[in-house]
Amino acid sequence: MDLPTVTSGPSIEHDEPDWEPNAGPIEAPPLDHGYAGWALGFAIVGLLVSLFVGWGIIIGVVAIITGILALRHPRDSRAVAIWALVLASASVVYSLGWLAYAVIQMS
Repeated sequence: MDLPTVTSGPSIEHDEPDWEPNAGPIEAPPLDHGYAGWALGFAIVGLLVSLFVGWGIIIGVVAIITGILALRHPRDSRAVAIWALVLASASVVYSLGWLAYAVIQMS
């Protein structure tokens, strides 16, 4: 009985591989301004509000929390997050000044 032979596996007739990984340049992912942008927005609004009333402290605290989250997020812009923290801190200081002034005036 004469059976045909079937070969399986790679062909050894050519030396070139059928597939090679792409060795092109690896691009860094773009920065995401998600948390940092929101933190900066809250900080600016909080600073503007705190120049006129004391309840801007709430917005400043929200900006500080969001800025800290932005610093911990690897794809957020650190520069924007740091600016947000600085402006939010100024907002909290101004709001505390207004609140201290209000307490002094009430007594």
